[in-house]
Amino acid sequence: MKLQRKNRLRATALGALAVSGALVLTACGSDDNSGDTSATGGAKTKAASNVKCDGAKGQLRASGSSAQKNAMDLWVKEYMAACSGVEINYNSSSSGEGIVAFNQGTVGFAGSDSALKPEEVADSKKICKSGQGINLPMVGGPIAVGFHLEGVDSLTLDAPTLAKIFDTKIKKWNDEAIAKLNPDAELPDKAIQPFHRSEDSGTTQNLGKYLGAAAPSDWKYEAEKKWPAPGGQAASGSSGVATQVKQVDGSIGYFELSYAASQQLSTVDIDTGGSTPVKASSENASKAIAAAKVKGTGKDLALDLDYTTKAEGAYPLVLVTYEVVCDTGNKADTLGTVKSFLTYTASEDGQKLLTEAGYAPIPAEINAKVRETVAGLS
Repeated sequence: MKLQRKNRLRATALGALAVSGALVLTACGSDDNSGDTSATGGAKTKAASNVKCDGAKGQLRASGSSAQKNAMDLWVKEYMAACSGVEINYNSSSSGEGIVAFNQGTVGFAGSDSALKPEEVADSKKICKSGQGINLPMVGGPIAVGFHLEGVDSLTLDAPTLAKIFDTKIKKWNDEAIAKLNPDAELPDKAIQPFHRSEDSGTTQNLGKYLGAAAPSDWKYEAEKKWPAPGGQAASGSSGVATQVKQVDGSIGYFELSYAASQQLSTVDIDTGGSTPVKASSENASKAIAAAKVKGTGKDLALDLDYTTKAEGAYPLVLVTYEVVCDTGNKADTLGTVKSFLTYTASEDGQKLLTEAGYAPIPAEINAKVRETVAGLS
């Protein structure tokens, strides 16, 4: 069983690494903006041929969520292959930094793993001269809890136990609470080393929302982008946390699923109280996201997720990443490119690419509203 699991992880990781090898220009990327789709000058993909470049021109800068980086890289690759002369620069930093950049007017849109706060909406009105910032759900997926524990490659945890681990209340891997959930595992008498994000992060906020909803007695912190609990160790970005977990025996951390795959990390199955623990996968995350309701008003499409679901096969620790744009008052020189690019990312072709990188497409009913809203941006 361990060999089969390792082979599955290796196959998934190789797929993710193949994707990463094909990634194109980001803010720190190559200066080659030719849009060539391969080293051998191969033909454009079918998805790229369906991109509508109407109104797109010049350079579009965007920044924010590192959780959606791998999805954004795929989208940018396909889009730039289709739209000659258009350059999309997405700086994968953090949700918090993306919102700051958006409200400073230095980017055409921002990626954020959590919806704008009221005060952030108020700030956006200075940039969106005749309107305000709105949230467009574009990427869904599981927040994987990855771990590195020599001799253990399968682990089940529930929300209360996760809360105590990340709050450093459970300190050893052979703690009674972990042992009870994993009766067949040989858990070592080893210190747990939890890793969290060092910068403001929507992924952190979504983890906090999950723990606060599913383990309210054990997680007393507000769900904020800044890591709230004492103890633990910090690393920058989802990639930084995943890298640390890869390197440190006895460690545990949280990040978007493709980072677990690329680092060949085992991930925690979550005991939701349903019939069986649920694995972190795109399919299982989709089951949870499908139950989301739109809570935003007007053109804002912020979603309300059910972190306490016990539905069969629904992975509850999920995030939805938004693209934050002005509903009206967008800059004239980038509006055409913003609309063209986001029309593609929300298209059937754009959403299909998500599963290749361990993400979950946005449910069709919600995505139809996203496309309608993008078409009306001005």
